[in-house]
Amino acid sequence: MQARLASVARKLRQPIPGARTRVRFEMPPEEEHLEPGQDEDRFGSPGPKISAQHPLYVGFLGTAGVGAALLLYYIGINTAQLLLWIVAALFIALGLDPVVRWFEGRKLPRPAGILIAVSALVLGVAGFFATLIPTIVEQVSEIVRQAPDWIRGFLDSDFFRSLDSQFGVRERITAELDKFVKNPEAMGGIFGGVVGFGSTVANGIFGTLIVLVLSLYFLAALPSMKKWAYRLAPRSRRPRVEALSEAITRSVGNYVIGQACVALLNALFAFIVMSILGIPFSVLLAFVVALLAFIPLVGGMIAAIVVILVALTVGWQTAVIYAICYFAYLQFEAYFISPRIMQRAVAVPGAVAVISVIAGGSLLGVLGALIAIPTAAAIMLLIKEVFIARQDRH
Repeated sequence: MQARLASVARKLRQPIPGARTRVRFEMPPEEEHLEPGQDEDRFGSPGPKISAQHPLYVGFLGTAGVGAALLLYYIGINTAQLLLWIVAALFIALGLDPVVRWFEGRKLPRPAGILIAVSALVLGVAGFFATLIPTIVEQVSEIVRQAPDWIRGFLDSDFFRSLDSQFGVRERITAELDKFVKNPEAMGGIFGGVVGFGSTVANGIFGTLIVLVLSLYFLAALPSMKKWAYRLAPRSRRPRVEALSEAITRSVGNYVIGQACVALLNALFAFIVMSILGIPFSVLLAFVVALLAFIPLVGGMIAAIVVILVALTVGWQTAVIYAICYFAYLQFEAYFISPRIMQRAVAVPGAVAVISVIAGGSLLGVLGALIAIPTAAAIMLLIKEVFIARQDRH
């Protein structure tokens, strides 16, 4: 029996007749440094170099440079959405890479670590939304149901009556509504907006799948991608380029994981306080707080303003108590939580962080605000280790 099992295992290891191994594109091995004239035996003696001052050489390089710049501009304009997906997937891969490295440090193969990390991320996000979406739908429906009562109460308030008696606000609103309803272009715009919203949701789902697949590929190919990038640098500078690149990618990965932990704690604290104070739509607002907390510096302030405005519907006392508790937590987070969670992540001065977040948000929206601080930290590291070090030597 044992001999038969050994025979079966030996046959399974044999290649299938006619099958070929998969061809993989590998990096060529590094060659030893060749002395001048040593490569003449293989490819012959090189000819004389063309002069860099030759008009044909200068004109050709100038034309080729302008053409390459125009081509890159055309590609960037027409593939902006794809580039955003690639950047988002790359940052997710860098964020999961420390987790995969931790698994590798526990003698687990990298493919298994990638599978565990990505599966945990997908299951966590899916479970979060599966639990949250029904509550969000219920609370949004409640908002829509209560909106007419809020509007009616505002129209019956003494403040609106005084405005109406002075400026005729009610008649003007009624006239504008009649004009809007009777305008076919406006009604067509509403229908087009509904269709556009549906297409936006479909594009968002498709983009999420693309980002997830790209993140998986980037995470699997990250070591080989780094090797390819390092080989583009001259041999004498590769150790320094590798050290700087590893420092940047490590800090970016730690920043992504740290910011996710900070956002989760922020949303959890906000949800507990809102539940105690009886602020309506606490689950929906906690989700908003978690999303805004990913935006550094300004995200917490925007989240506080949103929740305080909703808390005013309960009473100004509730809004004041929530504001005191939440702003106290933001101070505690800034001085105790973030320094411990982000101690191995990026360190950027406050002024640079604010400017980078505003610039990133203006250029790329929410994604730009999220990647602004790691990008600024990478630029500052390069300036410090390359430019300033070079200036100090002269």
